[in-house]
Amino acid sequence: MSPHASLRARLRRAIAPLGALAALALSACQTVPVPPAPITAWSVRRPLLQALERFELNGRVAVAVGRQGFNADIRWRQNAGRTRMILSGPFGAGATQVSDASGQLSVITSRGEHLGNSAARDVLERQLGFNPPLGSLRYWILGVPDPALPASFTVDAAQRLTRLQQAGWSIHYRAYSPVGAEWLPRLLTVRRAGVRLRMVVDAWHLQ
Repeated sequence: MSPHASLRARLRRAIAPLGALAALALSACQTVPVPPAPITAWSVRRPLLQALERFELNGRVAVAVGRQGFNADIRWRQNAGRTRMILSGPFGAGATQVSDASGQLSVITSRGEHLGNSAARDVLERQLGFNPPLGSLRYWILGVPDPALPASFTVDAAQRLTRLQQAGWSIHYRAYSPVGAEWLPRLLTVRRAGVRLRMVVDAWHLQ
């Protein structure tokens, strides 16, 4: 064997263990597949979300009524039967606050006017162009039907609502976000003849 051949043989023997170590290191760096999160049955998710009494969301809405419309930031606070919604942007400068406690409506306009019940409903319908179904909307934004009314709906393979028909409204759920152990709507569209409301949820807070 020539001196050069002998040197090559010794180098191959020295490099072989290093190659094995490199292969082992590469295999260790490979990502271990993560099993998908377990899917909770709709029959379980639905009553749990309908029973959720305290939550907040921050997001944006785009409302179109006929050829008119507006965009606004929205903050929604739910505390048991009390809803508080703040719309920033429409109706001039400042924010409009809408509160609904078991059907008793009140509004603080962007000009600081305090309006109760019938006057509040009148100004909301005049400014929005429709009477918002706040009692049902507090469930729809969670991705479940209002338990007090009949509904038809479809769910996806992950047991989340994709479409909902209730009280003359059609709700289409376009995207969800993981929130703790739950999936909550991130993008939804609420429609009725001549009315369209699109909502994007930027942040959820569950209590």
